[in-house]
Amino acid sequence: MIATHPAPRRASSLRDLFRRVPWWGTVLLLTLLALLWIYPFVWMVSASLKSSTEVFSGGVSLWPEVFVWENYARAWDDAGFGRYMLNTVIVTVATVVIVVVRCALCGYVLGRYRFPGSRLIVGILVATLFVPTGYTIIPIVKLSMELGVLNSLTGMILALGGAANVSFILIYAGYFRQLPKELEEAAIMDGAGFLRVFWTIMLPLSMPVTATVALLTFLATWNAFFLPLVFSFSRPELRTLSVGMQAFVGENATDWSGMAAAGVISIVPIVALFLFLQRYFVEGIAGAVKS
Repeated sequence: MIATHPAPRRASSLRDLFRRVPWWGTVLLLTLLALLWIYPFVWMVSASLKSSTEVFSGGVSLWPEVFVWENYARAWDDAGFGRYMLNTVIVTVATVVIVVVRCALCGYVLGRYRFPGSRLIVGILVATLFVPTGYTIIPIVKLSMELGVLNSLTGMILALGGAANVSFILIYAGYFRQLPKELEEAAIMDGAGFLRVFWTIMLPLSMPVTATVALLTFLATWNAFFLPLVFSFSRPELRTLSVGMQAFVGENATDWSGMAAAGVISIVPIVALFLFLQRYFVEGIAGAVKS
């Protein structure tokens, strides 16, 4: 019985210790962690402005001796990243639209309606989380060949947008489940049907969740490599940014400075989108956890 007392006292002493740490100590610790977290990105920006030899001969110095802006021109024009950027934007935007609409509709039905087999459907969706992505590539290629969209951006969009996205469906279902039923009842009394209630009332109310799903889908699609590689294997002009990185890897050497410049080009839109949607992203995650 005596041995059960020291654990709470130890936890209490740790809490008291953290409370006695001055505020500037906490700020200093968080600043160091932030610098450690963003160092790889800063190094990539620095390497994109150096020559290939200076990338490794410069040591830990992040300031280039000579700013080589030609790396960006070489990545954009010579390596074809202008075309790859356009392909990536088309594929990503179309995939985000498909995933958001599909997951919102599924989440709305599962969250607001009870019908025979609804629990079985949820169980099957959850079970797909344990299926490795590599196992689905063969049926995806087979279906794309049957539809005649294998070597096209359309096939790439359908393949990326047709994933299960179970977590997004469950987030939408949890959010829609907590909304008042009076909203639907009032709209139905005014003559609104299923789709009108969804598009005009439910979907606008789920903007925080939609922003979260859109941002996560954008990140996953923008950085996707395996499926775009398969769909652009015989047509290099269909490559996305992640697949186009392979253009800097030669048989005997690698253009590290050009690859770093291409990496900066590819990551800037992601950073800009996250800064724009970060408030909605936090609200969506908080709402999903609360539900």
